[in-house]
Amino acid sequence: MTSKTIAILAPGAMGSAVARRLSENGARVLTSLKGRSEATLKRAMDAGMVGAEDEAIAEADIILSIVPPGEAVALAERLASLIARRAKKPVVVDCNAVNVDTVQRIEEIIGSAQAPFVDAGIIGFPPQPGGKSPAFYMSGEHAQEVAVLKDLGLDVRIVAGPVGAASALKMSYAGIVKGLAGIGSAMVIAATKAGAADALRDELALSQPAILARLEVALPDMIPKAYRWVAEMREISGFLGPDHPASQIYEGFARWFEHLAEDTKSEAVDAELMKAFAAGNARKKT
Repeated sequence: MTSKTIAILAPGAMGSAVARRLSENGARVLTSLKGRSEATLKRAMDAGMVGAEDEAIAEADIILSIVPPGEAVALAERLASLIARRAKKPVVVDCNAVNVDTVQRIEEIIGSAQAPFVDAGIIGFPPQPGGKSPAFYMSGEHAQEVAVLKDLGLDVRIVAGPVGAASALKMSYAGIVKGLAGIGSAMVIAATKAGAADALRDELALSQPAILARLEVALPDMIPKAYRWVAEMREISGFLGPDHPASQIYEGFARWFEHLAEDTKSEAVDAELMKAFAAGNARKKT
């Protein structure tokens, strides 16, 4: 395959980092910059992204949807309305943290425009210059059609299975990794407020050193991201299904991350307690 035009919606932290990796490897990367902030405009420009109108985006070879999970369906509807009018159809890849039911709904929306669709789940951090790419797990009958992304610097891994298989992997992985962050943060704060933070750290260091090491990184890392995890936890709850006994655990995590993301005095105190525990400076709340 020759030089590719790839559209990425939207130019957030992950989208712009992926765009930089693709453009560094010879792809032309388009995005929509309508109504975006100055910070977003600069991020897109620094990543080598080209602002484009909807018609140009619809003409791309591949469209990557990389948005917060709550925006994934609306973006699919927007893309379908653009693509439906075109004879040449781009391959649409949903890379969002959505559950199987949601991604199958998105497949139906894109399918209504007769465009090929790929289910994808991203595991890992945004790629940094000179660093490795996060893993892009892809499933569905058209997954092999976007294998060119591997030649453009992305770590593409095909999951044998239909649309939904890649999202199921993402939901399961995030449910474990972010679930541990949810459990750890809740217990660390509770222990600190009860005056047991130092004892908890000491016991974890003795009996669960790997968990302590993970919390030391995960707790400060999750504080600025908590608002993004709210919808993802609800997607994981939906992935399990309303009748699954564990689905309420993830609804609870959604409410917990919502609390941590609030701009309130109690949230600020909790964030400081987590940072102190992670740094080894745990203290009782005064």
